[in-house]
Amino acid sequence: MSLTLGSRQFADDELVVMAIVNRTPDSFYDRGATYAEDAAAERVAEVVDEGAAIVDIGGVKAGYGDAVDAAEELRRTASFVERVRAQHGDVVISVDTWRADVARELCQRGADLLNDTWAAADPDVAAVAAEFGVGLVCSHTGGLGPRTDPHRPGYADVVADVVSTVTALAERAVGLGVRRDAILIDPTHDFGKNTYHSLELTRRIGELAETGWPVLVALSNKDFIGETLGLDTRDRLSGTLAATAVSAWLGARVFRAHEVRQTRQALDMVASIIGTRPPHQALRGLA
Repeated sequence: MSLTLGSRQFADDELVVMAIVNRTPDSFYDRGATYAEDAAAERVAEVVDEGAAIVDIGGVKAGYGDAVDAAEELRRTASFVERVRAQHGDVVISVDTWRADVARELCQRGADLLNDTWAAADPDVAAVAAEFGVGLVCSHTGGLGPRTDPHRPGYADVVADVVSTVTALAERAVGLGVRRDAILIDPTHDFGKNTYHSLELTRRIGELAETGWPVLVALSNKDFIGETLGLDTRDRLSGTLAATAVSAWLGARVFRAHEVRQTRQALDMVASIIGTRPPHQALRGLA
């Protein structure tokens, strides 16, 4: 299935980087490095230069933290989305929000994609995507509400549960008027899942790809990588890139990442091994 977001159309064999730019003071990874608007704008320019086709802008930390109401979320994101739209006409602007009223305002400011990481906690987000003709990410949290962590989650088959949930949300979105070629599905590693669940999802990501919906994976520096390797947040790049390469090989198409340059290089190498991207040069043995 082709994927069309904003002014960009992505081929079904194209591996796409979605860069993370958090307008939050308490991000688990960057600890507020792009909370200031100018710093965030500089980061957007940097990641676009490094190969990101999509920039994902969020105004609320995913996990526990200080309360952030819709007004504060918009204060952090609305003018910034407008600024990015003006400065980067071709980049796909994704906004990480579960609130329909926030989503509507950000679409008016230039957003191309609604990254609903909390699995339709506000079911009207999909209707907003339809209203503005923008894309939608359909995710899985196992019923977990926004900004909460799992406690002893259990599934008879976590992959089957994910596939059932995200495909149902995707079909619901189509029924509401969201374009089929603007919908992605996300297994949503760590959300509503323990480390064993996230490892199994990665191992069986091909089952999501087989649904025909483009698969987005958000693996970057996640807890399941840290727990698997026994590493703190800042030391998880190697594990992230390993999980990224496996997911790409098995059919994932969009990769949400903090370290864009390294992720782009890893995906380019996978694409060249698959055979969809030629080497930059091939001189060895030919001189």
